[in-house]
Formats: sequence, structure tokens, C-alpha cells
Amino acid sequence: MGVKLEVFRMLLYLSFPVTMFWVSNQAAYFEEHVVRRKREIFPPDDAERRREMREFKERLRKMHEEKVLRASRD
Repeated sequence: MGVKLEVFRMLLYLSFPVTMFWVSNQAAYFEEHVVRRKREIFPPDDAERRREMREFKERLRKMHEEKVLRASRD
């Protein structure tokens, strides 16, 4: 009984990490979760987003210039 029990326990201990590795490396799982999440965080580039980014950079540049001018006057 002892050897059979140890073999069963060893199979159980080894099968869990191997199964988890196999499941997590499935292409469908990767596409479904990882790629979709990446596209949510970094959406594809479009003209509207580029325009908004240029406007934002311009506002930051102007704010920085005004701050520098105020600091130089004081």
C-alpha cells in the first residue's frame, strides 16, 4: 500500500503544475486574455488620438514655458 500511495501522490504533485503550464500556454487562452488586454491598454493608433496627443503636448509645453517665465521674473 505504501508504494502505491507514494506513486499516486507523486503523480498528483506533478500533474498539477504540468496541467497548469499546459493550460496557460494554449494559443486560444493567450489570444483571448493577454492580447485583448494589451489592446485595451494600448489601443491601435488613429488620427484622432494623434491629434489629441499633439494638443496635450502643446498645452504642457506652454504651461512649462509660462512657469519658467514666472520663475525668471521673480
